[in-house]
Amino acid sequence: MANKKAKGPRAKTRHKLKGNKKRVTVNRLLSKPEIDATVQININSSVHSGMPHPRFHGLTGKVVGYRGRVVEVRLKHGKTEKLLLVHPAHLNILEVENK
Repeated sequence: MANKKAKGPRAKTRHKLKGNKKRVTVNRLLSKPEIDATVQININSSVHSGMPHPRFHGLTGKVVGYRGRVVEVRLKHGKTEKLLLVHPAHLNILEVENK
């Protein structure tokens, strides 16, 4: 009898969530991006709290608010808009010039 296929939240993510040798600093854990800031979701596999689903790794969205320590990020995934709750350790703030 064959083994059962893994269906957990980190299934098929060997290379996507591979340790990229980035250390988590206190400043990164306590950072709070401003509302309406553009952020990119880059999952840090060493921080388990507030980790978004791996399908959102690398996508870009806008900060719309906060719920406690986590950030509400709105992004477009296909034709639908999604609202993700992401810990700031998994976000990179993008510098965008004002027009």
